[in-house]
Amino acid sequence: MPITRGAVKKLKQDKKRSDVNLLVKKSVKEIIKKYKHSPSPKLLAQLFSRLDTACKKNIYHANKVARLKSRLSSFSQKPKTKLISSVKSIRKTTSKKQPQK
Repeated sequence: MPITRGAVKKLKQDKKRSDVNLLVKKSVKEIIKKYKHSPSPKLLAQLFSRLDTACKKNIYHANKVARLKSRLSSFSQKPKTKLISSVKSIRKTTSKKQPQK
């Protein structure tokens, strides 16, 4: 238990700040969950905005935000190409050249 007035004030400030930080973290997690369920460019922009805000307020470290952005943006860009099962190889038949005289 804090004894001095300054310590009491600091305890109150820390409690308030941690509550606000928890709300921000919770909102980021909710948007990530929504985005993973159904990825869309609109949700991605909203997510990037929240992550940048959290980084600016020192809730998340800048490297963590960069890592999350990278992983989540690549999440929506899965390759949509079809694999070709058989590829025909074409060989050209060449006639042997006759030696020059």
